[in-house]
Amino acid sequence: MSLLNEEVKGQLKEVFGNMKNEVTIALFVSENNCETCEDTKSYMTDVETLSENIKLEVYDINNDSEKAEELNVDKVPAIVLLDSNKKDNGVKFYGIPAGHEINSFVTGILEVSDAGEELPEAMVNEIKAIDKKVNIKVFVTLACPHCAGAVSKAHKLALMNENITGEMIEAQTFNDLSNKYNVSGVPKIVINEKYELVGNQPIEKFLEEIAKIG
Repeated sequence: MSLLNEEVKGQLKEVFGNMKNEVTIALFVSENNCETCEDTKSYMTDVETLSENIKLEVYDINNDSEKAEELNVDKVPAIVLLDSNKKDNGVKFYGIPAGHEINSFVTGILEVSDAGEELPEAMVNEIKAIDKKVNIKVFVTLACPHCAGAVSKAHKLALMNENITGEMIEAQTFNDLSNKYNVSGVPKIVINEKYELVGNQPIEKFLEEIAKIG
């Protein structure tokens, strides 16, 4: 059964009409110990049909281990959005981006295609000046209406600075990670394993935490 009904497919076709450049969905799955891999693959196959600018490449994390290593993928299901040059800009989804997370997924595709929203010049300059490695994990649940906004901000930062990576992590799919990072409320944002935020915080709050990194 498709996760997208015909009405939603029609809406998404219209939205994806705003894409400027091609985006490749690099999907990593496994036949073993992955309850949502098949659903995620079916979902992404549907998404590919909605725009000529969307291409899907499916990899098995075990059989295609070199590709997984190249894109720093270590769990499944995983989605990496690659730009028109097949470049990884640090935009990742771990777990199926369904439910409310369809919003961050669609936003991610638009952003990677260079059809994202402009930020104020001063903020752009501040983001581009970040010269340290930054990893942003955003733990979400698919029923959370506020999570997609936090994910989109993490991905926006990653796209604007190659030192930054942004990861959506579906908390229930990756329960061990949720326990490791003491996720009790979502969205929970973890920056470089140490600095934490809870809630759909503005980009300024992300930047305040990033500024603490030594």
